[in-house]
Amino acid sequence: MGEKLNEIREAKNFTLIAGPCVIESEENVMLIAKKMKEITEKLEINYYFKASFDKANRTSITSYRGPGIERGLEILKKVKDELGLKIATDIHEPWQAEKVAEVVDIIQIPAFLCRQTDLLIAAAKTGKLINVKKAQFLAPWDMKNVVGKLKDSGNDNIMLCERGSCFGYNNLVVDMTGLIEMKKFGYPIVFDATHSVQKPGGKGNATGGNREYVEYLAKAAAAIGVDAFFMEVHPDPDNALSDGPNMVKLEEIEELLEKLIKIKNVL
Repeated sequence: MGEKLNEIREAKNFTLIAGPCVIESEENVMLIAKKMKEITEKLEINYYFKASFDKANRTSITSYRGPGIERGLEILKKVKDELGLKIATDIHEPWQAEKVAEVVDIIQIPAFLCRQTDLLIAAAKTGKLINVKKAQFLAPWDMKNVVGKLKDSGNDNIMLCERGSCFGYNNLVVDMTGLIEMKKFGYPIVFDATHSVQKPGGKGNATGGNREYVEYLAKAAAAIGVDAFFMEVHPDPDNALSDGPNMVKLEEIEELLEKLIKIKNVL
């Protein structure tokens, strides 16, 4: 098992990967990062700040995608240097892996791309922690092939992330037994509590969601005993430039995390 996974498994409470869906501005990113640093240090949570420099899989061509890789990495590096936070971000093309690895601690593979062999190989070769989101169309046990591609490429620092499965049109459902199935691979399991409540394309030209369900799904995952949570947070989700309907309000995240810690302590 990869050495870099030790800090995930040995976290006092759990690991949290969280931040805005996409980098909207440097000011927005720093505001969220500072608040999340304060909260996670207080609650003794192993924290990685996450934001995307490019959302390459938006529903509409007119949807906001982000500042791009150059400016995006500049902003993420500022978060790392000034606040001392660890960083996670996603990549969509193999050439991005090496460049992103200069700044981030976790490279995330989007669900739609988790079977893209060249992308997985490029991410693996960086030696970074790799958080792979299970595709909405894959069975939990099918992630064995994703694991195999990463291991065969020389990287055993693997995290597997559940983010919901397709359930008819414009709807996702979380099969909690899938978390148990993926745990059998022996790698840390991440539960994406916000993307799991998405309504893909549910607003016609944008993705919808039901953020009121985030807490309940997260608590269920905590009861199962996941190693980490992924959440998108924003001070004003209703006016966020991406994934607003399913993001947690920044002012409410601390209370939710406290509830998850209580569940873990019971276990």
